[in-house]
Amino acid sequence: MTTYRTVEGIYHGAPFHMVGDGFRVSNYFPGGNNFDYRISPFILLDYNAPFEFPPSPHVRGVGAHPHRGFETVTIAYDGSVEHHDSFGNHGIVGPGDVQWMTAASGLLHKEYHEREFSKRGGLFHMIQLWVNLPREHKMHAPRYQELLKNQMGYVSLPDDGGQVRIIAGEYNGVKGPALTFTPINLFDIAFQTGGRAQFELPATYNTAALVLKGAVKINDSKQAIAGDFVLFDNVAGEITIEGHTDDTLVIILSGEPIDEPIVQHGPFVVNSREELIQAYNDFQDGKMGDPNF
Repeated sequence: MTTYRTVEGIYHGAPFHMVGDGFRVSNYFPGGNNFDYRISPFILLDYNAPFEFPPSPHVRGVGAHPHRGFETVTIAYDGSVEHHDSFGNHGIVGPGDVQWMTAASGLLHKEYHEREFSKRGGLFHMIQLWVNLPREHKMHAPRYQELLKNQMGYVSLPDDGGQVRIIAGEYNGVKGPALTFTPINLFDIAFQTGGRAQFELPATYNTAALVLKGAVKINDSKQAIAGDFVLFDNVAGEITIEGHTDDTLVIILSGEPIDEPIVQHGPFVVNSREELIQAYNDFQDGKMGDPNF
């Protein structure tokens, strides 16, 4: 008899709001639900559900802003987003691509709709995650990983039931391309109707699933639909997800929690108030880069 990993709860995101003028997002945590840092090492999830942007001569997005102490992970499903940072990194990610930016010791960056996408408009569908860094790596040199669709790991589900795309960590022996500072499994599953994905992750890893499209059955008992965030208890057991439509899409977040103090204010995630003050001083002193890059 299968022992399932039990579900702690099914949650919804906060009402949609604009970040800059280019990202229409619902926040699932930390503000959207009272999780605090329950889902560590993930510390923020903003979900830009499918949204049609009209053509615009103006490039929509967010101007130069600082980060320190964590990583931003942008997962593109529809539309294209462009990135520049004060360390000279630049990239464009489109459908199926992921941008994994390690802010670490600090940088400035700006992100916006890719120019040609802005001109023609279209469907925009993205996720942005913030991933915490352990104390020993918070002042690591910034780095940028542009993870393209063809670099991902892929596993086909049995009976033509769909496909798992592995961004980080491992699924059924297939690894994803992302380099991470702590153990993380990040993958999404595109289902055909009736397709089933089965997996087991360490009980100590905080684990959740966000239904992006369609509808699913979890562990042969609980129903979840698009927009539902399924948080699992920290107990041993298998997770089974069954897709109920041909367009069902689910993303899985799982990682070893970072058991350290967190002091967060705006774009800085550090371990103490003193480090927070230092981050603001360094930003104001231009140590994170020239905002006119």
